[in-house]
Amino acid sequence: MNISDVLLRPTITEKSTLLQEDGQYTFEVAPKANKTLVKQAVEENFNVKVLSVNITVNRGKRKRYGPRFKKRPDVKKAVVTLQQGDRINLIEGL
Repeated sequence: MNISDVLLRPTITEKSTLLQEDGQYTFEVAPKANKTLVKQAVEENFNVKVLSVNITVNRGKRKRYGPRFKKRPDVKKAVVTLQQGDRINLIEGL
């Protein structure tokens, strides 16, 4: 897997914004990504030092469309903890 394909998008929610104050950033990552690949991708793309990576897989919910059920896709998220003093500017203009 290519390093540039690991990080899909940053997750910007109320909880993730509060985590940024403690130096933790959340990203949606590729389904086949592991902790080592996520660490390498963040360090290479943002020029920061990563201390730890925690990964969760949120299973997609079943939704009903008339008589049929469809499953939403699974989402893999990573919470990355940076070295104290390092920052990532996810939203331009702030």
